[in-house]
Amino acid sequence: MSRRQAREAALQALFQLDLNQAETEEQQGMYETLAIDTALSEAEKMSAHDRSYVQTLVQGTRANLAAIDALISESSKDWKIERMAAVDRNLVRMAIFEIKFSEEKLTPNIAINEAVELAKKYGTDDSSRYVNGILGAMMKIAH
Repeated sequence: MSRRQAREAALQALFQLDLNQAETEEQQGMYETLAIDTALSEAEKMSAHDRSYVQTLVQGTRANLAAIDALISESSKDWKIERMAAVDRNLVRMAIFEIKFSEEKLTPNIAINEAVELAKKYGTDDSSRYVNGILGAMMKIAH
C-alpha cells in the first residue's frame, strides 16, 4: 500500500468523524478509534508503517483542528468552513496538517498535489480546483 492509499483511508475516517460529532471527550476517542478501524478494514493489505501513517494523519489533523480551521478561514475569505463540501474540507485539513503540523512535514507541492488527486477521485467536478485554490492561497499567505 502506498502513502496515497493511506491518505485515502485517513480521508474516509476524517469524513466519518466530521459527520458524526462526539458529545464528550470519551466518545471522541471511541469515535476516532472506530473511524480509523473501519477505514483500515476497508483498505486492501496495508503495511504496519502505512497503518501507523493513517493514525498519524487522523489523530494529528483532529488534534490541530482549531489551528487548521483558522488557516483555512484566512485562505478562503468567501467560504465559511461549514459551507465547504465535507470531502473538500477534510482533504484541505489533512493537507494542512501534513504541511504545517506533522513531525514528518511534507513539501507543500507534494501535499497539495496529493490533496488535488484525492479531490478528483472523491469530490465533485469542481473539488480539485477548489482544494488547489485554498491550499495555494494558504501558501501565499504563509510566505
